[in-house]
Amino acid sequence: MVHQVKLEVGGRTLTLETGKVAKQADGAVMVSYNDTSVLVTAVSSNQIREGIDFFPLTVEYQEKMFAAGRIPGGFFKREGRPGAHEILTCRVIDRPIRPLFPEGYKYETQIIATVLSADRAGCPDVISLIGASAALEVSDIPFDGPVGAVRVGRIDGQLILNPSVDDLEACDIDLLVAARREAIVMVEGGASMVPEDEIIEALYFAHEAILPILDAQEELRAKAGKPKRPFVAPKTDEALLERIRQMAEPGLAEVYSHTDKRERYAALERFERQFMESLPQDLVGREEEVARALEKAKKQYVRQRIVATKKRIDGRGLTDVRPISIDLGFLPRTHGSALFTRGETQAVVVTTLGTASDEQRIDSLYGDVWKRFLLHYNFPPYCVGEARMLRSPGRREIGHGALAERALAKVLPPQEEFPYTIRVVSEITESNGSSSMATVCGGSLSLMDAGVPISAPVAGVAMGLIREGDEYLVLSDILGDEDHLGDMDFKVAGTAEGVTAVQMDIKIDGIPREVMQKALYQARENRLQILEEMRKAIPGPRGEMSRHAPRIEVIHINPDKIRDVIGPGGKVIRSIVQETGCKIDVEDDGSVWIASSDAHALEKAITIIEGITQSPEVGRIYRGTVRRVVDFGAFVEILPGTDGLLHISQLADKRVRNVTDVVKEGDNIPVKVLEVDRQGKIRLSLKEALRELGETESSGA
Repeated sequence: MVHQVKLEVGGRTLTLETGKVAKQADGAVMVSYNDTSVLVTAVSSNQIREGIDFFPLTVEYQEKMFAAGRIPGGFFKREGRPGAHEILTCRVIDRPIRPLFPEGYKYETQIIATVLSADRAGCPDVISLIGASAALEVSDIPFDGPVGAVRVGRIDGQLILNPSVDDLEACDIDLLVAARREAIVMVEGGASMVPEDEIIEALYFAHEAILPILDAQEELRAKAGKPKRPFVAPKTDEALLERIRQMAEPGLAEVYSHTDKRERYAALERFERQFMESLPQDLVGREEEVARALEKAKKQYVRQRIVATKKRIDGRGLTDVRPISIDLGFLPRTHGSALFTRGETQAVVVTTLGTASDEQRIDSLYGDVWKRFLLHYNFPPYCVGEARMLRSPGRREIGHGALAERALAKVLPPQEEFPYTIRVVSEITESNGSSSMATVCGGSLSLMDAGVPISAPVAGVAMGLIREGDEYLVLSDILGDEDHLGDMDFKVAGTAEGVTAVQMDIKIDGIPREVMQKALYQARENRLQILEEMRKAIPGPRGEMSRHAPRIEVIHINPDKIRDVIGPGGKVIRSIVQETGCKIDVEDDGSVWIASSDAHALEKAITIIEGITQSPEVGRIYRGTVRRVVDFGAFVEILPGTDGLLHISQLADKRVRNVTDVVKEGDNIPVKVLEVDRQGKIRLSLKEALRELGETESSGA
């Protein structure tokens, strides 16, 4: 039987429907919003996956080009591996739903969201997240939902729900927010240097809008939900946990006396090995239970130690930022580089400047999109002291790169002022937490080192949280262990003026509004400290670019002259490139982009192109080359590719019997343009040019 629930969200109808499509899945919901429809399915295996200590959840999001009436590009003309946007949407769906499965649930589970119809106002990523929660709600899969989502934008100070693709271009806030009834659980988005209190206002505006979406999912579950399959979470033996905690506490105290990560990890490895090897006889055979209890004891010890002492794992106070060091321009052949080190996290960040032809073309649902700013984040295994196979960037790397790209994009100059394609690459060379925020800081520094005139430097910091009872402790610049053992990961990037990017994930039921405010304002104080350290290294963008960076000049020609610059089969433009070594791109509007690291070659290319596209002016004198002599005169090239007729009667004041008595092929002579007729034929005069030049010389004398 088909069941539907409808509600109004942001002035448009959101429809949740189940029982019509994909009925063999454990749960399937078709979510429609405006003219956008997404099918979301949830399936979980009946066989437990042995030998793992994590929840095997896979989330896939795929945009079918037929949804927007398009045929995919490329040779095969079909959808292939997911693009960056699809991977980022997978992460957005995964992050808020993963913590809502029961602890110890080790059954292979897969969520697939497929965009089947798309318009520019349907927010497919938002409704895919809603659909994932709804599909789990109506399925028999154990799930402690629901969770809802909206996107919040702001135009001219007015907050709006689920802005269209076109509206987003005018928004100074763009936040995707997911929430349960109790609190916000995930945030992903950016802003144009917006103050913290306005970000908080947008977040809670979103939370209010999400509540009816949760009601709709519960209504759908009441109508069509299946009974949940039986699952008993592994019970914690409290007596065993307390015993292990007491046995482990002296050893954990020694382990966490080490403030250096490598020393601490080595001590922890020794302690865990010795602990398991020296178990009392009555615990032999219960190693798996003991290992789980030891992990919980370790987490409890660290959290309670921080709460009791207000000191962190590495000895810092709650609000302290790790020591920072900066080395600028240390890679001599790059266009801009920075080595940014914060504690035991380090990033080598490099900026490369390119031309318009280096822009990235993205084949999207809404047509071809061209990107002139790219940021790529790489996390090689050596940065955490591991040896494993190097692979192409994973979802985490793509997500971290997108967050840093969003943080920096707001301060870049417009293309009209800085006509370069910009690529920033961050190589994480050491990691102990907050490497994405190190990428933001290092990216800002390398852009300034490259001479990119950014409007303001950007810094980022990752905030954490520990809740024990009613006490909430907000931690600044968290370590990897504090991220793993804590209750929140809240990354905030921005300038001294305001926020440019945020990403938040909460692992507990929710946090009060005042705690979120405290985290944002504490992040601001830390950000200002980091910006001051960056200012000491470089107060602003360099006044000139690296000598290895291309110089770009943009000239504008009459669009009718484009074919003259290109030439038949590209012959003319190829000859200019070969002669000057410049890179040349010609746009349909007559813009010609010329790039070279050699200033002389750049000027030469400009001169050639201007010569080709210049139109002869009547009355003007040109120096031309005699290209061909005929009985009635000579053809003189006055501009590249432009010839005029010098009639025999215009060679001299006296009568000339033979043209060759006055000019020969190859001669360089002055000629005056007498006329350009309707057919574009040019009539020239040597005698008029000589007369005027003679008069000019006489008057000059």
